Amino acid sequence: MRRDARWPAVGCLFLALIAASGCSAPAARPAPSSQAPTVGPAPAPAAETWWRAGSVTGTLASELVAPWSVVPLDGGGALISERGDGTVLELTAAGEVRSVGTIAGVVSGGESGLHGLALLRTDGAPMLYAYFGAADDNRVARMPLRGEPGSFELGEPEVILDGIARASTHDGGRLAFGPDGYLYVTTGDAQLSDAAQDPDSLNGKILRVTADGEPAGGNPWATRVWSMGHRNVQGIAWTADGTMWASEFGQNAWDELNRIEPGANYGWPVVEGIAGRGEFADPVAQWPTSDASPSGIAARGDTVFMAGLRGERLWQIDTSAGTVRGEPVAALAGEYGRLRDVVALPDSSLWLLTNNTDGRGSPRPGDDLLLRVELVPEP
Repeated sequence: MRRDARWPAVGCLFLALIAASGCSAPAARPAPSSQAPTVGPAPAPAAETWWRAGSVTGTLASELVAPWSVVPLDGGGALISERGDGTVLELTAAGEVRSVGTIAGVVSGGESGLHGLALLRTDGAPMLYAYFGAADDNRVARMPLRGEPGSFELGEPEVILDGIARASTHDGGRLAFGPDGYLYVTTGDAQLSDAAQDPDSLNGKILRVTADGEPAGGNPWATRVWSMGHRNVQGIAWTADGTMWASEFGQNAWDELNRIEPGANYGWPVVEGIAGRGEFADPVAQWPTSDASPSGIAARGDTVFMAGLRGERLWQIDTSAGTVRGEPVAALAGEYGRLRDVVALPDSSLWLLTNNTDGRGSPRPGDDLLLRVELVPEP
């Protein structure tokens, strides 16, 4: 089916994603006052909320080719990256799937190609950020998203970060603007495992940068590095309490969910999974690689949702004060094949991106799909 053909919209109209905050550094604290503060009762902590995936209520797009990332748009619809040829697609609020453009300089091969997308709202045209494999490295570029919904086009890309080593595997590639307004970038070790322990390397890290790609204020080493010792992070998200989480591919033993702290070292390649060594931060949860191989993650309330590729299931991990509450729960096991990305929407739904056409799956009729999943509160 042609990419610009129409698929009927199924389920509810898409709702707007909460707009990203600005990218300036936090304001300086005011000078202390000599006047004694008025002390009242401490505010009650926000109630923790947990969620579960319910039924799949619609197929929002089909016949996608090795999709990697989905970013909801204000007013409905989404942008979707296709890894192999660098194409960015627009899913309109009417259910049409069309090409927005192809990012110049994308060179695919192995697991590398066009990966994560992130959108920054500005006073002018929104800026689309993309992580992709070029001829000699992985890099991040930004470009204006021109036009109106239903007819968006990509402007010229500007590279803001390069020099991230690429390989046939372990290329990382997730982008997200955090609650602080800074851009977070996940990188893999690119089969150079020692790079994860090298503070001067961009590989095997989570990076935190400004909208221009410069080191963000408050980074632990005054560089772009936020955390280190990672093998291949492809998912980052923040729960309602502001805690940052990341999913990580293990090697042969354990895949991980990590609570991310600035300056922490997560141990790769010295350790894999829970090691109990004080110099390294242990994961808060781990899975055999056959059960997970995690890529994108999303958070709703205090629940983290983790898309599994080899595991072909959606893991649901309840958190409380930065720790895991109870046992992780699997949903949709084996029903849709490999799962690449998951996004939480304000209307209490998830969007779930399958990934059976990436060369490692078994494509099914209509693959790959963008699905809408209803969420239900967990008591």
